[in-house]
Amino acid sequence: MTDNEPELSDEQIEFLNSLFDFAREGKTQALSSAIDQGIPVNLTNHNGDTFLILAAYREQAAVVDTLIERQADVNALNSRGQSALTSSIFMQNEEISTALLNAGADPDHGPQSARATITAMGLENMGEFLAAYENHPATDPFEEHK
Repeated sequence: MTDNEPELSDEQIEFLNSLFDFAREGKTQALSSAIDQGIPVNLTNHNGDTFLILAAYREQAAVVDTLIERQADVNALNSRGQSALTSSIFMQNEEISTALLNAGADPDHGPQSARATITAMGLENMGEFLAAYENHPATDPFEEHK
């Protein structure tokens, strides 16, 4: 660390790590409460993962929705150049992918973009999903959730 960065205690590090676990484990209320009390919605861990990236990868739709409602950056990239949409496409989760796309996620953003993942992994069904979405995008970002 540089002289400008504060030193975190073990307890503080443990608390911050628990927030990332909340995103992974679908603990929507606990995570949203922490964010509402001032924890940055786009906080990243040591891999550059945001809460949204972790929730999308772990297929936690309610957490994804909650983070989108709190203005999480849907195009944030982790240290591997992956976004939340890359994660949801990789996991072949159409519900989460739709929510992210409705919130403005770019399928071509990042070196490991969602579209590149479809091609690299041979995810033909997700390629068809993305093509269908792009031909008929939702007009209301929360249309799927009403």
